[in-house]
Amino acid sequence: MNTMIRLVLENFTLSFLVLGLLVSGISLWKQKRPLSASIIIEALFAYFLLFSIGCSFFYNFMMHSFFGETAARYIGWEQSPFQFEVGTASLGYAVVGFLAFRGSFGMRAAAVVGPSMFLLGAAGGHIYQMITAHNFAPGNAGVIFYTDLLIPLIGFVLLGLQWRYQKAAKASANDQ
Repeated sequence: MNTMIRLVLENFTLSFLVLGLLVSGISLWKQKRPLSASIIIEALFAYFLLFSIGCSFFYNFMMHSFFGETAARYIGWEQSPFQFEVGTASLGYAVVGFLAFRGSFGMRAAAVVGPSMFLLGAAGGHIYQMITAHNFAPGNAGVIFYTDLLIPLIGFVLLGLQWRYQKAAKASANDQ
């Protein structure tokens, strides 16, 4: 059990992504049938924003701000004052993710674009560390590296799908 808890906490970005998918599934299961594409996308996107952006970045804030020594060791870094700066940036992204959960399209775009730039930059930093410092610590080259690429991809796909289906719904409403 301790190993399972450790894996969930160490791979928090994947854990929150899976949790968001599970909660989306439960939400959709409770919906009236038939389910339209826009209802499915709304559930997937809302819970993605809540868990993969809001909760995940809040967890990152907590780890870097209050458990910086542990976070640094897991990433393969030395402890640094920069840890707190990463933590507070993560807190900002978490707040935007929480606001976007039930927010407007513009708020949701902000909740995808800002954190995505941070994550893609972090992925670049991980690659650089793997090449130059041979840092293959789990917090640098493990699940976190792959989710630094996957979370932005999923976010932009869901944002594009929501835009597409909102536009189609507005056009359909105007035709009636």
